[in-house]
Amino acid sequence: MSIKMAVSSGALSLAMAGCGTVSTVLQDDAEAAQSLRRQKTYCQSIPRIYSGLAFDFCVLNAPPDPTGVLVPLVLLDLALSGTLDTMVLPYTIYRQTVDGNIPVYWRPSRG
Repeated sequence: MSIKMAVSSGALSLAMAGCGTVSTVLQDDAEAAQSLRRQKTYCQSIPRIYSGLAFDFCVLNAPPDPTGVLVPLVLLDLALSGTLDTMVLPYTIYRQTVDGNIPVYWRPSRG
């Protein structure tokens, strides 16, 4: 494997790890919610249909990043997430009807 190929695959894997669709479709709901809570988002839940785009918008709907690096990366990820969300649309429609939204913040039920 050449150095150029190794760098390209490393950059691609880093981009995919931060991708909203990968975070919501391929991970557990709890991990996706925890990632959004770490960003201190104001979103209470996100729909499973086009969840990658919703994830990215929830990241943008959080207190500003002091470094200023996050916003350009999220804006780039919007296009990638939109494409991947469209590809997994049949699966996410099924999961939305069965499981509903992905809760980000939840309150314990009062009994």
